[in-house]
Amino acid sequence: MEYAGLIGSVALLIWLALRGVNIILASLISSLVVILTNGLPLAASLSEYYVFGPLGAFTFAGKFFLLFAAGAIFGRVMGDSHAASSIAMALVRRLGAHRALWITTLACALLTYGGVVAFVVIFAIYPLGLKLLQEADIPKRLFCGALALGAGTFTLTTLPGTPSIHNVISSVALGTDLFAGFWIATVGGALMFIFGIWYLERERVLAVERGEGFTPAPHDRISCVDERDYPHWLTASLPLALVLLFIILPRVISMSIDMAALAEGSLLRAVLLFANSQPIIWPSIALLAGSVVAAVLFPAIQREAMKVMGHGTQDSIMPLINTAAVIGFGGVVTHTAGFVDFTSFMLNSALPPLLSMFASISLVSAITGSATGGLQIFMQTLAPSYLEMGIEPQVLHRIATMASGGFDSLPHCGAIVAMLTITGLTHKEAYRDVGVITVVIPVGVTLGMIALIPLLG
Repeated sequence: MEYAGLIGSVALLIWLALRGVNIILASLISSLVVILTNGLPLAASLSEYYVFGPLGAFTFAGKFFLLFAAGAIFGRVMGDSHAASSIAMALVRRLGAHRALWITTLACALLTYGGVVAFVVIFAIYPLGLKLLQEADIPKRLFCGALALGAGTFTLTTLPGTPSIHNVISSVALGTDLFAGFWIATVGGALMFIFGIWYLERERVLAVERGEGFTPAPHDRISCVDERDYPHWLTASLPLALVLLFIILPRVISMSIDMAALAEGSLLRAVLLFANSQPIIWPSIALLAGSVVAAVLFPAIQREAMKVMGHGTQDSIMPLINTAAVIGFGGVVTHTAGFVDFTSFMLNSALPPLLSMFASISLVSAITGSATGGLQIFMQTLAPSYLEMGIEPQVLHRIATMASGGFDSLPHCGAIVAMLTITGLTHKEAYRDVGVITVVIPVGVTLGMIALIPLLG
């Protein structure tokens, strides 16, 4: 009953999401199935595990509220000021509208590899992407695929040196550096990009043949004013450039100077330490600063800047709550005996160590719907045992990090829910493409790299 309830609850959550049931209701129903079939205390499960535990809904919401709000404000300001449309049209003139998916993927990849959190990337790129899609007449479902490819695959878990939280978790737990498993990471990242962009371009061509084009969501705000009234694309790019410099520059400066040589109480040292130790607050400050600069620069919103920012704040609520609800489900699941038994079973299986490790972390990430949560649990509980089996720390670091970013992206994944909520699409409309990009391709590439490890070293 316990195992059936655990597996059934995950399947139920996925089924409800694909059927278009509200994700908050779906997560509550699925959590109740877990609680009842596993004999968990009802009051503690709903008021602690689901809400305030380490993977609780409001633990997540409280931690990420400022980031979601700042990201939504920036996206709203860039959209209402026509700055996003100006940048998009400049890209169309230089690269061609038909390359909108390439532009989106590479822009997202550049941001995430520079250390920008995936949620920030979605908010920053979305208003630009809308105009690109409109000009190219590309279905929005493929834009979601491009967002997922650039922000949630090869730059997030695979490429060497990426400053993502996933890479950092493995580095801290194993005592390795961010470039661990260099060749595995380089080849694996390249394959994820190649297969992903091939799939998206293939689907784009098929969409043209079927007569499928761009359809905006009711809440999408695409500029309809004459292009001559847009701000110049260079001016329009200033807020976005400021956000990126704000986020990336402290990391670059810290890597290029000797921090120990800075005076203990110096302002530069204090700013650098604060920026590099605050992966949520610092990007939020950057986004808010970019929003203020945009409000000052662009006449279209100067008189109603506070009103526009207020609307942006409101835009952040549903993505945040929807995502938090799914995280809360994972918080309940991790308290079940069945979850512990599943991980122990994989550890003691007869599979080769690397395949057993891949299956273990994939299972944990799939159940929790979180690559970060799955990787944290794996590193805290199972990683020492796999090191004892003889897996080298460098290899363990890279394969575990890559594996965490596969089955985590099933339909109940918080990041997937957030992206679909922001873009105004349902699982039924967009998940097939997102699933191929974030599950099928990463899992296939990771298994392929496991087979190639003897050759790559």
